[in-house]
Amino acid sequence: MKEERIKEILARIKNVKIAVYGDFCLDAYWLLDPRGSEVSVETGLQARAVGKHYYSLGGASSIVANLAAVEPAAIQVIGVIGDDIFGRDLTRQLQELGVDTTYLVVQKENFDTVTFGKPYLEGSEQPRIDFGFFNKRTEATDQALLDGIAAALQNTDALIVNQQVPGSIPNESFIDQANALFGEFNDKIVLLDSRHYGDKFKNICRKTNDLEAARLNGVDVKLDDVLQLTDLRKYAQRLYQQFSKPVFLTRGPRGIITVDSDGVHEVAGIQLLKKLDPVGAGDTVTSALALCLGAGVRPAEAAEFANFAAAVTVQKLFQTGTASGPEILEVGKDADYIYEPELASDQRKARYFDNSEIELCYESIPFGRIKHAVFDNDGTISTLRQGWEQIMAPVMIKAILGDKYETADETLYHKVRNRVADYIDKSTGIQTIVQMEALVEMVTEFGVVGADKILDKFGYKEIYNDALMGLVGGRIEKFKRGELDISDYIIKGALVLLKTLRQRGIKLYLASGTDRADVVAESEAMGYAELFDGGIYGAVGDITKYSKKMVIERIMTENNLQGPELAVFGDGPVEMRECRKRDGIAIGVASDEIRRHGLNIEKRTRLVKAGAHLVVPDFSQHDKLIKLLFGSRQVRAPRE
Repeated sequence: MKEERIKEILARIKNVKIAVYGDFCLDAYWLLDPRGSEVSVETGLQARAVGKHYYSLGGASSIVANLAAVEPAAIQVIGVIGDDIFGRDLTRQLQELGVDTTYLVVQKENFDTVTFGKPYLEGSEQPRIDFGFFNKRTEATDQALLDGIAAALQNTDALIVNQQVPGSIPNESFIDQANALFGEFNDKIVLLDSRHYGDKFKNICRKTNDLEAARLNGVDVKLDDVLQLTDLRKYAQRLYQQFSKPVFLTRGPRGIITVDSDGVHEVAGIQLLKKLDPVGAGDTVTSALALCLGAGVRPAEAAEFANFAAAVTVQKLFQTGTASGPEILEVGKDADYIYEPELASDQRKARYFDNSEIELCYESIPFGRIKHAVFDNDGTISTLRQGWEQIMAPVMIKAILGDKYETADETLYHKVRNRVADYIDKSTGIQTIVQMEALVEMVTEFGVVGADKILDKFGYKEIYNDALMGLVGGRIEKFKRGELDISDYIIKGALVLLKTLRQRGIKLYLASGTDRADVVAESEAMGYAELFDGGIYGAVGDITKYSKKMVIERIMTENNLQGPELAVFGDGPVEMRECRKRDGIAIGVASDEIRRHGLNIEKRTRLVKAGAHLVVPDFSQHDKLIKLLFGSRQVRAPRE
């Protein structure tokens, strides 16, 4: 979706009137601080002191907060709360958002406002404390809610029906009467998101997740079951056939499947590098879908817009995240997608070209038009920096733990180590200075090091570079002394491939996230610098002046290239994604940098997810690779 289209949708949403029926809840966050705890004199039990507490909208209230963040024309709520402190705070927060609470019914007896108490100790959520799970709605309350639904169907553009709390609709006659209203207003947008009553409602558009969709199709599934994409498509299509109204099947980080009168549409998940909190993402998707449908946006586009919105909220921690218009626009302008997640996670699905080790990740790939080629350096051609991850990881861990590096308990140490490992895996290929920016954020996030002792990105980069260059410098000195030669630190077949491409008239470029001076020095020491007639590019200390994205854009613009006329070779996800955004041919190099040949399974996984059209373990089969790249205009992968 183009930036201008996102702006158009946001503008149309401003005119939408929308209503929400559902379980209106409050999330209570209690951040415990053991330093203030004491042993009770009366009971002898250890008390738990709350250092900070705050309350945010949850359940259907979270959907309302998400709606308000993009500023539609009007929001009406239809639900029930108790006559208690939580209900009063929930009402206050809704009214502060400018919401019409006329049909927010207060039931004074046998009803407590549903509240999820979430104690946190040292950043980890403790067992939850729930209120309102023994409520009994009266017939009078049900009738007031039905009156609200009828009013919404008459006066708004869309109605969301949201149900999350077990047993929250105790009277089945309520659903029958609601269905009668939905049938009467069959042309109205009614979007259902129900955890426990999804099979009861009729004449609705449906938003569901993969497990719920399976159960609605009569399939017995468990929480940890991995469902196949082919099955999920069938489930979504069957659900669409029930009422011939749009179905949206969410797949977490794997995106959204949409079925409407035009068929099946798929939106890929979005790759994010920060620490994520998926709680509440479903509410964001529901709100965005309903607003789009109410604004007359096609279902497939609505799903894409909702995908952007969810990518905003999952990056907001310890809160009920919402996504504003500017935030959605920012994510949508340059989103990094997760491609072919099923193929990435299961090598058994791999298909290869002409009995080779060259994996074709797509059925149809437009080869035969390449005129220019960009190569990453480290891990793609050279292995001089092999082991950089093992240097960066301890640098980051020590920076995060500071003086507590030696004394931190095992839980904290492993939490930090896993966070660092996850980030390094996802960020391979970007500039070192950008990785150090992320390190500054992680140091702040964990809060072990005092603010006055946190270095800036340049300080951390200097520490890392000093450690890394000791390794690289030692290897280069061995070259100079004749103890090693180029074959000891180059991916098998790389030089032959580069020379063959040059002979074919392909203009070659070298682009690295490493500092440019180091890339030039290392490529000259290795003897292949002169092959890159298009230039050698590297970091210059200012991320506004250099990135692989900028290099690719510049090459395509200056040479007036169409997408398939550019090939990008790399072992990192960054160059694959930037290539895909411009419709180039993305060639992943899943190299084993220690042996310098053979497949690295972990690299393959992240390269496929980053959008690689094909994956090679090395360039030993350069003849077949050349045949593939410069053969027929369309190459099709063999089917199962």
